[in-house]
Amino acid sequence: MKQGLSLRVSQHLALTPQLQQSIRLLQLSTLELSQEVEQMLDENPFLEMAEDTAPREEFGLEHTNTPVSQDSREFESAAEPTVSSSTADDTSAASKAEAETTSELSSETSLEDSWDGDGSVDSSPDDSEWGGDAPARKNNLDDSDAEASDLTGAHVSLQDYLHRQALALRLSEEDRAALHFLIESLNDDGYLEDTLASLAAGLAHGDQEEAEELEQCFSMALKLLQHMEPAGVGARNLAECLSLQLQDSPDSEQARAALAMCRQPMELQAKRDVKRLVILCGFPEDVIKGAIALIARLDPKPGRRFANVERNLIVPDVIVTKTLRGFKVVLNSEVMPRLRVHDIYANVMKQHKGQGGQALQQRLQEARWFIKNIQQRFDTILRVSNAIVERQKSFFSHGELAMRPLVLREIADELGLHESTISRVTTAKYMSTPFGTFELKYFFGSGLGTETGGNASSTAVRALIKQFVASESPHKPLSDNQLSEMLKEQGIECARRTVAKYREALRIAPTNLRKAL
Repeated sequence: MKQGLSLRVSQHLALTPQLQQSIRLLQLSTLELSQEVEQMLDENPFLEMAEDTAPREEFGLEHTNTPVSQDSREFESAAEPTVSSSTADDTSAASKAEAETTSELSSETSLEDSWDGDGSVDSSPDDSEWGGDAPARKNNLDDSDAEASDLTGAHVSLQDYLHRQALALRLSEEDRAALHFLIESLNDDGYLEDTLASLAAGLAHGDQEEAEELEQCFSMALKLLQHMEPAGVGARNLAECLSLQLQDSPDSEQARAALAMCRQPMELQAKRDVKRLVILCGFPEDVIKGAIALIARLDPKPGRRFANVERNLIVPDVIVTKTLRGFKVVLNSEVMPRLRVHDIYANVMKQHKGQGGQALQQRLQEARWFIKNIQQRFDTILRVSNAIVERQKSFFSHGELAMRPLVLREIADELGLHESTISRVTTAKYMSTPFGTFELKYFFGSGLGTETGGNASSTAVRALIKQFVASESPHKPLSDNQLSEMLKEQGIECARRTVAKYREALRIAPTNLRKAL
């Protein structure tokens, strides 16, 4: 085989580390971005968090050729011992001006002009100078006050609530330990998922006699647990949970019928099969209907009221407000990290360039890349949000019934971006609107044909179905066929199967379950 040389021209995509970081930051949610920023602040010494945006730069991008910064001069002046005498209030300084010399006054004035209060010196004004009526301020809160404030805002979990009730019971050490173990074994809904035998076997480590003793001890502790508040806690299944709550309700024929129904398969209650329940439970039809209504008022998840709902709050990335000229789209400043490069460290690196600081120079460049990629992330989110608001003006004026069909390709073509980039931007990013907070993906939807030849958004069709169901007669709910016919009257071609799919997506029960008793 003869050897030779040949030239070949080809194109390929090379993802630089900077581009990879930009793509990764773009698809992060607000919570994930804050965690990423905290990690970079811990790892990179050149990054620092700024309280406010620096006046000379946006996100710290223009700092490469800056001389010694004002912050460094303030740092040097703060190190002098005379700064503490210049941090008094203007009123106290004026009252002491007669006792000071001209040279001391001029030096103090120059120091006050350069002092911005960067926190380098711990000082506080003397409130006694204002008179005896004003109490002296305290920089640090008392330990007891801090603990009281922490307890006031502390979250009480289900386990904590049950442990407090257990303190009022006179139990032996073994029974108290068994009750404590069962309380800690409950899930977030207040159910005991594991069986007593499995819990005992896990503690006995293969000893059969010890496992049997533990199971008996757990049985006694379970009875105590199921008599605690909230009613229904410690149940092994839904039927037992409802039965425990019914036992605390006033004695009536409906309550007895409800207890009998809980001993039957729960599918009968879910389907509201009144005729079958009448035969199995032996109560009249009107009593069974009243028992079903009584069960519907019970709490199937008694532990959910102790859930920490603060962790489920959604912080919007974009805020849309209505103005006289239209709608204004702004980024939420609360979720925008204010980062900048540490000026002192950057200047030291600049003055000692080429003296074995290759690793530090790389760290400095990484800090600049990170700040630039974060700014690019928010710029892209703002551009996409502006394009969405421009396309969905009818929604922001009239609500979801006026939503237009929109796909990712339309926004991508308008902004000159790839569809995958639009998909990353609209995932786990939220927009606050006059009608509520929605994920950016909410504004995208397929289109359904209309009689006029246009398209109707699937989001608008779902909203229309929800409106039809909300206004239906409770004694004669609308079927999927009827909903399809009503949509056709509105000029929207929607098949029955499509209506059923949209109804299930909206978590609307079928006709037989929506029928009022």
